[in-house]
Amino acid sequence: MMLPPWLTTSHFTILGLQLGFAIAHSGGAALRPWAEKRIGPRLYRIMFALTSLPLAVILIIYFFNHRYDGLQLWQIQSLPGVKALVWILSAISFLFLYPATFNLLEIAAITKPQVHLYETGIIRITRHPQMVGQIIWCVAHTLWLGTTFTVVTSAGLILHHLFGVWHGDRRLSWRYGTAFTAVKQRTSIIPFAAIVDGRQHLEWREFFRPAYLGVAIFVILLWWSHPLLLTATSKVQW
Repeated sequence: MMLPPWLTTSHFTILGLQLGFAIAHSGGAALRPWAEKRIGPRLYRIMFALTSLPLAVILIIYFFNHRYDGLQLWQIQSLPGVKALVWILSAISFLFLYPATFNLLEIAAITKPQVHLYETGIIRITRHPQMVGQIIWCVAHTLWLGTTFTVVTSAGLILHHLFGVWHGDRRLSWRYGTAFTAVKQRTSIIPFAAIVDGRQHLEWREFFRPAYLGVAIFVILLWWSHPLLLTATSKVQW
């Protein structure tokens, strides 16, 4: 059976790259308790980052270079308001992707990395903000680009993050037991669901933190540097 000419090999390559990243990232997270006992939290964090970050960079570069591959399903970039909508959705996605619960010193292994059980800030909206942020990002970029390659990429990213919902809950349940069960009952996966049914309520002061200002600055810098990133990645022949 011959494949249609628009179904380029890049569609399958991006899925393979995503699978490799998912195995390294989720597999590394699953091995965390075992690894920390043997090499310590800081060395584990460094090794985890040295494995995950290069794979993520490869994924980003490959996506940038092949985003218009395949069939053009729609083209709405010239319509009024579309560009602004895409940027607004992208900005919102980063607020979920990089919530204030992250401790940058722990990520960099400057202080001892730990597993935390949070129930404040953006966790009140959804227990899995990264999954929500990734879906919003995928919707925005798929809307903007409108290609089959982007649809395939978005599908792979969303599937990985949906797996991460199950995987993350499983690891927290194993680590915290009944304490996580209580948090799980007071929070929701679907955004705002726990707030609507009264299990949770928003505390707006929890969002006035330096980390959220950092995310806002990051979005502004990304908006400014986006053309430069596209130019730089185009020089990498992947």
